[in-house]
Amino acid sequence: MAELLKGKAVADAMKEELSKKVSDLKAKGFTPRLGIIRVGARPDDLFYEGGAKKTCDSIGMSYEVFESPQDIAQEEFEKVVLEVGANKEINGILMFAPLPKHLNERKIRSLIPVEKDVDCMSLGSAGKVFADDPTGFPPCTPTACMDIIKFYNIPLKGKRAVVLGRSLVVGKPLAMLLMREHATITICHSRTENLESVCAEADILIAAIGKAKMVNAGYVKPGQIVLDVGINEDPDNPGKYCGDVDFASVEPIVEKITPVPGGVGSVTTSVLCKQTIMACELQNGLA
Repeated sequence: MAELLKGKAVADAMKEELSKKVSDLKAKGFTPRLGIIRVGARPDDLFYEGGAKKTCDSIGMSYEVFESPQDIAQEEFEKVVLEVGANKEINGILMFAPLPKHLNERKIRSLIPVEKDVDCMSLGSAGKVFADDPTGFPPCTPTACMDIIKFYNIPLKGKRAVVLGRSLVVGKPLAMLLMREHATITICHSRTENLESVCAEADILIAAIGKAKMVNAGYVKPGQIVLDVGINEDPDNPGKYCGDVDFASVEPIVEKITPVPGGVGSVTTSVLCKQTIMACELQNGLA
């Protein structure tokens, strides 16, 4: 039976540390503040927003929601983003995506100031991450993966890590973060030849392909560590969620594995707050 790498323990430890940082900042006259930009009211956006608010409240951070109607015009929404970016009381910005199709998302993303872009929405932020610039904030999900790896003392130096998925949201930035820790990286995707065998050669396999239960027993080996980033509707259990890993077939084989739910996803709002606090420190010359 594999050891479960549960996210709650990681998030709890992070919140304890973040609470102390917020208290220290408040003593110096600064209260970290997250600005949440949302268009419409998609259920998944509202769910994540609720989690972010709860985490902020638990550590003493503040937040403000900037909600726009689903049919907001491009020019009007650009004005909203620019105003939030210019607001000196806002240290970090979370903008929910994808935006409605009538909006030019690429242009809107570029309006978020890099120093406040705590979920890596802009190309400027991505450039900092890929250049190993510590003032750039990686996306929260790959950062959550790294926090889990560090919390459970999983060695990376010299290890072979396979990232299954090449998105700008998870796969590519995660590969950069793993390389910072001296892992040897292979990025796989739907067109990778001999995909199962490549994944099975990994010491650490991170599944971020967005396909429910795609990673089965053929993709893994004994002694392997598996992080499952996927959140999908479970095809076998309507109304429930599952990861990209077929947990039932993989868990008996590998050494360690993150559950879904209760794994990577449960750490992301703590990362969001951590990076907003860091942004507050940088903006006020405290880091």
